[in-house]
Amino acid sequence: MTTSKSVSVESGPLLRVENLSVRYGAAQSLFDLSIEIPANGTLAVLGSNGAGKSTLARAVSGLVPSSGGRIHFDGKDITKWSPTKIRRAGLIHMPEGRGVFPGLTVLENLRMALTAERGNKEESLNRAFDLFPVLGQRRKQLAGTLSGGEQQMLSLARALMVLPKLVIADEMSLGLAPKLVDVVFESIGRMRDAGVAVLMIEQFASRALAFADQAIILQRGTVTWSGRAADAGEELLHAYLGGATAA
Repeated sequence: MTTSKSVSVESGPLLRVENLSVRYGAAQSLFDLSIEIPANGTLAVLGSNGAGKSTLARAVSGLVPSSGGRIHFDGKDITKWSPTKIRRAGLIHMPEGRGVFPGLTVLENLRMALTAERGNKEESLNRAFDLFPVLGQRRKQLAGTLSGGEQQMLSLARALMVLPKLVIADEMSLGLAPKLVDVVFESIGRMRDAGVAVLMIEQFASRALAFADQAIILQRGTVTWSGRAADAGEELLHAYLGGATAA
């Protein structure tokens, strides 16, 4: 077992978080947290409720300010950047929930994701439909009438259309039936195969570890374990997470 506070890589990180601390008023949520993710790398962030997983995601994506430490992305210090500027730099945060406009069609949802982007919009749409053919079949259907898994697929397609370098997938399988969880993991796998780095926050720890290269376990805002995802066995998961989240 290792208790190192960082996941080191040899090729140089796409994302480097150094000694990150976050406070909500008088309460501190993260304590001197450090992680690294290389280009095309995958990191699973595990922990029980309240461990600080979503706070990490929100801090990295600029949604909450840090109270200490630095965040570097693609060679730039983004610690004080706005969420919009971070997104345009290629770091996309997909929070829990489906993140789509239910009253718009699939096609309108995808076009909404491109309104502020430059480049060939038709090429981006074609890429989304190539990766997620079911969305092409439902392009005229209202997003609110799609299944939960299809809505998550649409959310992923919206993110991939802007050619992200890294995606934060924050509890995207939350509340979904097992078959739809499979759809979500398959969809994120397509993004990874397209060269996108992934920071995955996931309630299904074993699934996340099977997906990721590296992993960390958070407890009360602190990294208590880090290493290769393949090295995080069932005994370790039960010790840190308990049976409820280790399944």
